[in-house]
Amino acid sequence: MKTVDGITIGKLAKLAGVGVETIRFYERKGLLRKPPKRDSGFRHYPSEETARVRFIKRAQELGFTLREVKELLNVQSQRKITGAQVNSMATEKIAEIRKKISDLRQMEESLLALAKSCGGGAQAIRECRIFECFEKGC
Repeated sequence: MKTVDGITIGKLAKLAGVGVETIRFYERKGLLRKPPKRDSGFRHYPSEETARVRFIKRAQELGFTLREVKELLNVQSQRKITGAQVNSMATEKIAEIRKKISDLRQMEESLLALAKSCGGGAQAIRECRIFECFEKGC
């Protein structure tokens, strides 16, 4: 009996904790290589691709764009980058995240103030500034 090396897309997706469409999306974006079809009509991925998919997903969760993830994967495979360069990339991402956090805090404060202007009581809707703010700007 002939053994088949690798795993199917469904198995890869399950092991990596993503959907099959996520695997296909990563292939279209050039983050994963699409293996050729076998005689069986199925593609078989190296089982090591599970770690790559998890890496991509985790990097996204940490705020990296797909373009940045692709860069990270290239850096990881080439191993020609210094620790200082990796540190610089991480520091840039931290600054970006801090900016987003600051923006989100400002948004929260603005929405809290607007929500208070509506009171929550039985006042007329025209007294609620939130709609005016959305329509005309705050």
